Amino acid sequence: MSLKLIDLKEVYKRKVPEPELEVLMNEWSKILRKGCIESKTDIAEYRFEELVAIAELGLTRVPVGSKGECVPLEKLGLYDDVKGDRYRVFNSTVELLTNNWPTPLVRLRSLSDGGYSVWAKLEWYNPYSFSVKDRIGWYMVKKALEKGKKSERVFEATSTNTGMALAAMAAVNGFSVKLFIPKSIQKASDILLKALGAEVIRTDKPLTVDSIEDVKKAASAEGAFHINQFENDANFMVHLRYTAKELDLQLRTANIDAKAIVGGLGTSGHLSAISFYFKNRYGNIKVFGVQPAPKEVIPGIRRIETGMKWVHMVQLDGVVDVTLKEAIEALLKVARKDGILPGLSSGAVTAAFLKLREEGVIEKGSYVLIYPDNGLKYVEQLSKYFGGEI
Repeated sequence: MSLKLIDLKEVYKRKVPEPELEVLMNEWSKILRKGCIESKTDIAEYRFEELVAIAELGLTRVPVGSKGECVPLEKLGLYDDVKGDRYRVFNSTVELLTNNWPTPLVRLRSLSDGGYSVWAKLEWYNPYSFSVKDRIGWYMVKKALEKGKKSERVFEATSTNTGMALAAMAAVNGFSVKLFIPKSIQKASDILLKALGAEVIRTDKPLTVDSIEDVKKAASAEGAFHINQFENDANFMVHLRYTAKELDLQLRTANIDAKAIVGGLGTSGHLSAISFYFKNRYGNIKVFGVQPAPKEVIPGIRRIETGMKWVHMVQLDGVVDVTLKEAIEALLKVARKDGILPGLSSGAVTAAFLKLREEGVIEKGSYVLIYPDNGLKYVEQLSKYFGGEI
């Protein structure tokens, strides 16, 4: 029987419940390590877990016939959903988000010297929160709706960006959102979130994660849906299916052989998914996480011991501590030579890269920094720095 590539939509029928994340990760690992899928004689020979993993990875076709022939993932549509819209004309703001991917990958002159070539993935090109959190806001709501979890009200603990993304999704999908933000976050966040139509509650907690149980209880008491970015596996899955594949395609297209990727740890969703993807697909690339130094607060990232789900399921090659002052000084280094203004977590990622370089942990070559957002939300912190308070 000759080989055929069958449209996955014709053979994959979603069932509830779907396999647990750990089961899917095992399937994804096999697929990415092989770089191909072995054809079965008949579609019925595919296990349900296999088909779910194939679908959730964004593949659009499955091979049938010519049993045992290993068909490369590229031929099965691996990159189809991350190639973007060439002419950038969109019928909705949701299309503006998803069809506008990949977000840019740009070489930074400020950091590229002495044999190092440094590239930043600019997640602030997402339209709702101008941050990486648009991805999870969209996908958590999308997955909830697909599973029939409909609610007129969504509650969430956020430090700003996820809240903005959820407020946008609330506007698009016709529900309301109540957001709980910690006392340590800049005052501008209240204004931005209220402008997008959210109800905002300031908590007395210093970190977003500290409010999870309070939000869960409030949602239960008021009959709302607690979407919970810290535990919701859609957080990891969206970055595996989109963010990691985008970066892979960009590096391939530009012929960049990256030695390592550096990214911040907040919920740990994006960096965990990127590490899982690249280490399974290529093996030899290093991935470093970034967290605030002890007793430091940097919006958007936090220390691993405060509780993270997905980072414990993947491999990192190290975690770098950074102070708020180091993050600000690093972002200013980029701003004053490249003309873009990274945010505080982006500055922390930059500072971590500089430390890895100065300490001789990384050798000369190409590196990727994941920049979660820009600096426009953080005028208060920058003002304190310029005033000598930081």
